[in-house]
Amino acid sequence: MKSVPPGSNISSVEVTHVSLNGFWLLLDDQEMFLPFDQFPWFLDATMGQLFHVERMGKDHLYWPELDVDLSVDSIHHPEQFPLVSRLSHPSSTMV
Repeated sequence: MKSVPPGSNISSVEVTHVSLNGFWLLLDDQEMFLPFDQFPWFLDATMGQLFHVERMGKDHLYWPELDVDLSVDSIHHPEQFPLVSRLSHPSSTMV
């Protein structure tokens, strides 16, 4: 009797722990911390939204329920990827 070869590893990325300051992400065999002050898109996420992460490629992670895409490089070197999108409040003028 022959065995079927094993399938691809679908668990190559997972959230392992969440704290008040951020969360830990296990990617392959390395664990990385994503602090909320550097990754503010996750601050108000529910646990379900946070834990639903997909690996779209070797260097591409996606949280579909939050519509957040991150490169792994931006997690390793967040200082090289400044936030470019900020909430802006239009100034209100009274007439």
